[in-house]
Amino acid sequence: MNFDLKTLDLAAAASEKCDLLVVLLPEGFKPGKDALSALAALALKNGDLATKAGKHLQLYQVPAVAARRVVLVGQGDGSARATRQALQAVGSAVKAPQTKRVVLCFAGAVQAASVSAAVQAVAEVSYVYTTTKTKVEARSLSRCVVGVPTAPDVREDFDAGVALVAGVEFAREWGNRPANHATPTLLADAAKTLSKLPRIQCKVHGPAEVARLGMGAFLAVARGSEEPLRFIELRYNGAAKDQAPVVLVGKGITFDTGGISIKPAPEMDEMKFDMCGAASVLGTFRALGELQPSINVVGLIPACENMPDGRAVKPGDVVTSMSGQTIEILNTDAEGRLVLCDALTYAARFKPAVVVDIATLTGACVIALGGVRSGLFANNDPLASALQQAGESAQDPCWRMPLDDDYADGLKSNFADMGNVAGRAGGSITAAKFLQKYVGDVPWAHLDIAGTAWKGGAAKGATGRPVGLLVHYLMDQASAKPVSKPAAAKRSVRTKTA
Repeated sequence: MNFDLKTLDLAAAASEKCDLLVVLLPEGFKPGKDALSALAALALKNGDLATKAGKHLQLYQVPAVAARRVVLVGQGDGSARATRQALQAVGSAVKAPQTKRVVLCFAGAVQAASVSAAVQAVAEVSYVYTTTKTKVEARSLSRCVVGVPTAPDVREDFDAGVALVAGVEFAREWGNRPANHATPTLLADAAKTLSKLPRIQCKVHGPAEVARLGMGAFLAVARGSEEPLRFIELRYNGAAKDQAPVVLVGKGITFDTGGISIKPAPEMDEMKFDMCGAASVLGTFRALGELQPSINVVGLIPACENMPDGRAVKPGDVVTSMSGQTIEILNTDAEGRLVLCDALTYAARFKPAVVVDIATLTGACVIALGGVRSGLFANNDPLASALQQAGESAQDPCWRMPLDDDYADGLKSNFADMGNVAGRAGGSITAAKFLQKYVGDVPWAHLDIAGTAWKGGAAKGATGRPVGLLVHYLMDQASAKPVSKPAAAKRSVRTKTA
């Protein structure tokens, strides 16, 4: 879909030929002398319309208006959140098969963030998955014109919104694909396509390379699958080489049966979404390719399936992670932390300023926070605050959870350095404590997106979260003072590295 930004008042909007004209009316709307203003003022006066966000009135072939259909919709206080609510309320009109060209006009002063929110909301409500369907109409909406009082004033936020749409839809596409259409190999191929964008490079490691790296935990999860694992390494180089990167690590379990600790059959099909952490990293890089911020970012994706065949890892097995720490696998369905721990160890070689991992990690987080906020765990207060603020700005919120050391007691094992689970109580926290054992002193955050990465039921599908949160965070960091990599320590003895 194409988006255009245009300077339009209501008088000019009335002359725009389109299938649907959406007029956003904020609180305190002051009508002009044009036909649309008069119509809106009359509807408000008679109580047929209100400026509360989402209240709307649909009209057809209005005299003196070129659009075939018109929707007057309340925009509330004009904030980004209210703008999104308004457009979600008229989503059925935007998504209608006969709607190919939409003009969206702000009827009052516009907040810059609301322009970005409007672009994202239009894309969200009109999204259609089609990749594996044969008898379905594709997204009918092909163009959306966003009309504002003065286009140059909001160009930057408009462009940011368009870039975020590209990133979110890339993440949704790969999150929604069935597991046989989104294998680790295909996911790696998707990552390679991103290297066509400016400043992005991609490298893919296969099973032999992962074995040479000593990623025993990652290899253990992949053992039961016929599909070969892939370890995807993305780099966005937008700043000086000595600027320490932000490393994003995304869980890429392209299908999760639970392994030998097999899951119950109902809703197991939704385990194709267990790679949404990986999808969010891909989506974030897709947006970075458009935005081109002055920052260095590394993306790491350990991708494999978790399957129960004769070679699969068993409960009670002990594996050695890349860090050298041994793990007793008490539950093979706690596999996400096993692939992530090796990727987190690998991340240290980039001497990162910050490491953030993103994973559909625990059902416990869904119980704690539902589908509204992602779970946030962090060993660094400034990092946690920055991510929370980015989530609020992106309308992709998270909530900080505790990381007290006492929660790690349940991970103790009689047969290894640690177990991979610690019982049901505080399950999302003990999972985070497991990951924390692999990050050292580097500022680190873990986003548990099990409740926010997809929706079930009639609305089943990937949401693209938390691409918005991650992109807002990275853009904020790009505008802040860069952190240089620490100088490498001189060694008197040569060591062999993988």
